Amino acid sequence: MPAYAMAHLRPTEMPNDEVLEYIERIQATMDPFGGRFLVHGSEVEAVEGTFEGAFVMIEFPDRDAIHAWYASEAYQEILPLRARNIPGDVWIAEGVPEGYDARRTAAKLRAARG
Repeated sequence: MPAYAMAHLRPTEMPNDEVLEYIERIQATMDPFGGRFLVHGSEVEAVEGTFEGAFVMIEFPDRDAIHAWYASEAYQEILPLRARNIPGDVWIAEGVPEGYDARRTAAKLRAARG
């Protein structure tokens, strides 16, 4: 089942050379693990609440692929280039299976309440 690495990166000054190098090199670290950007550099529109900064979403074939990518020597080599310059939060979440229907989830939650 696909899994997603997501980041909320806080606003900073214009990208410095380290950040630009990180952006230039990240795709090559993701390729061996089947990673692809779904959201990167797009404007975020907050329809509820507020949002400042950037949102990034990367799809991988599964959770194991994300963990292998994140722990890889290639990614760990470039990670400090971003982490030193752009504060943020990073999450991992699995997607839903084909044919997912939220009504079934609601029914399970109702049944669990008793």
